[in-house]
Amino acid sequence: MESAAFIKGLGLGGGLIIAIGAQNAFILRQGLQRQYVLTSVLICGLCDALLIALGVAGVGALIAENPALFAFSKWGGAAFLTWCGIRSAMAAWKPGALMTTTAPLAPQRYAAVIASALAFSLLNPHALLDTVVLLGSVGGQEIGMGRVLFAAGAILASSLWFISLGFGARFAAPLFAKPVAWRILDSIIAVVMWGIATSLLL
Repeated sequence: MESAAFIKGLGLGGGLIIAIGAQNAFILRQGLQRQYVLTSVLICGLCDALLIALGVAGVGALIAENPALFAFSKWGGAAFLTWCGIRSAMAAWKPGALMTTTAPLAPQRYAAVIASALAFSLLNPHALLDTVVLLGSVGGQEIGMGRVLFAAGAILASSLWFISLGFGARFAAPLFAKPVAWRILDSIIAVVMWGIATSLLL
């Protein structure tokens, strides 16, 4: 039955993490621009692993049972995602082409990329709800090694997805050499962000 806990963690973790969110949008952009992809993937993956482990260890149940903490997570997550949606909507009005040949984009500052990865991973209440509360609540119901294997499955799903998204994005780079592609991507991200924000409140 312990192997079932691993599969459950892998499936549930993958289902929650693969959905488009602020973290995924950030890694996708870094992958498309080919800037500090490994750093972005490592930071987001390690942060997710830490949050999942904390959730399964009991922090998720603590938050879920505390009305004040849960309300803060819910409203804070909605506010954060709304702000991210606004930023994406504004970017959709001023799209930038990804020039992969003669005129590459100016590189971002390394410190800024690290700060962004940490913010989207640790200061995003929606991500905290997914990893700490939801995965933690389900994984916390497992017994003994079942908890460890559940967490391992969820962490593996997160890591594989971030690696695939970050390093697989380069294959879509030719498509995003056109400004209209960035406009469509940012528009979709904005709608998804607002949709998730609304679902948190409902």
